[in-house]
Amino acid sequence: AYNIHVNGVLHCRVRYSQLLGLHEQLRKEYGANVVPAFPPKKIFTLTPAEVEQRREQLEKYMQAVRQDPMLGGSETFNSFLRKAQQETQQIPTEEVVLEVLLSNGQNVKVTILTSDQTEDVLEAVASKLDLPDDLVAYFSLFLVRETKDGAMSFVRKLQEFELPYVSVTSLHNPEFRIILRKSYWDSSYDDDVMEHRVGLNLLYAQTVSDIERGWILVNKEQHRQLKSLQEKVSKKEFIRLAQTLKYYGYLKFDPCVTDFPEKGCHVVVSAGNNELNFQVRLPSEQIKEGSFKVTRMRCWRVTSSVPMSNGPSGSSPGKSEVKLELAFEYLMSKDRLQWVTITSPQAIMLSICLQSMVDELMVKKSGGSIRKMFRRRVNGALRRSDSQQAVKSPPLLDSPDASREPVAKLSSKLTSVSLRGISHSSSTNDVGANDFHGNYAFEGIGDEDL
Repeated sequence: AYNIHVNGVLHCRVRYSQLLGLHEQLRKEYGANVVPAFPPKKIFTLTPAEVEQRREQLEKYMQAVRQDPMLGGSETFNSFLRKAQQETQQIPTEEVVLEVLLSNGQNVKVTILTSDQTEDVLEAVASKLDLPDDLVAYFSLFLVRETKDGAMSFVRKLQEFELPYVSVTSLHNPEFRIILRKSYWDSSYDDDVMEHRVGLNLLYAQTVSDIERGWILVNKEQHRQLKSLQEKVSKKEFIRLAQTLKYYGYLKFDPCVTDFPEKGCHVVVSAGNNELNFQVRLPSEQIKEGSFKVTRMRCWRVTSSVPMSNGPSGSSPGKSEVKLELAFEYLMSKDRLQWVTITSPQAIMLSICLQSMVDELMVKKSGGSIRKMFRRRVNGALRRSDSQQAVKSPPLLDSPDASREPVAKLSSKLTSVSLRGISHSSSTNDVGANDFHGNYAFEGIGDEDL
């Protein structure tokens, strides 16, 4: 069997024959010209070298399918992974009570089936809270790690290919929780959410929590004003004031390491306002702050290396042997692209943040709304809206590979940049194009705009 990992944690084990069955199903539904080539069957027993070669081919195949907007978003692909996850973790289908955390520390208990997918669980939580159907799209479920000192670390946004109950219980660690949180970046969408009492309460609780955690920066005078609004229970005014503060709506990540401006720098990364904000501690102990705009990132990729030995399925993400990196190619000046790498157990969460910022920008550009961004049920199957078909999904599936090659630079000049995404580029410099996300919101612009 082959192990499929998410965030360096075992998601499921699948046999070659099962993956071949998935491939044939995808070909039947989408046509042979759409589905990537599948590693061929062999008549004789494979040698160890051939086994490793097949594993690498299968890994590339799964990533190529996941990154294709049509195949990666298909019910065939996602239901295959959900079923495999449930079988691997040996959790029978039965009714259970799942606790979902809110930003104010309150627990919402929902009765679900162990086989319920992410969207089902989100809808159950929304229903329990009396959140209207048309506001469900503004929120998502996140897997977080809550330490004893109250610190909270975001592991990832729960995806359509997983079963939330199975994902959290298979970690065998009470520190891992599921939290409900807003899932958009543009604060103008707050107006939609605040129209309804429950939406307003959820947004207010999240804003208070982010201020208390120090994620949103507040000076003494602002703190006094906020305290006064809190005492008057003026929730809308409280949020309006918070919107003007630094890092409002940002997700703050755990301290990690970057190679910018030089190798081995310690950094605190925050994602929000269509940028990644860096607070870097230089070797001289000087703290420097700067931001990388999403619209200047030509592409990015996540790489991981985890030990080849099959660790226990309960091993937690973030252990030192699992190394995750997010690398993005950034337009530093008119004709200079440079790779910037962040080494962090939260690299996949960072990639999901980048992807959702791009999704939101593209939807806005096309005149769409956030409500149209999300999948809706059509005859029982999940469908992505047309606006999302144009955008690649982040690569979340990763098999163990300790000898992964370093990230290669795709181009040295802007002339070889394809604005529609890497897979459309005809540049001879492009290598391993499938492993990268081309950024559809990338803007090739002049020095004066940088």
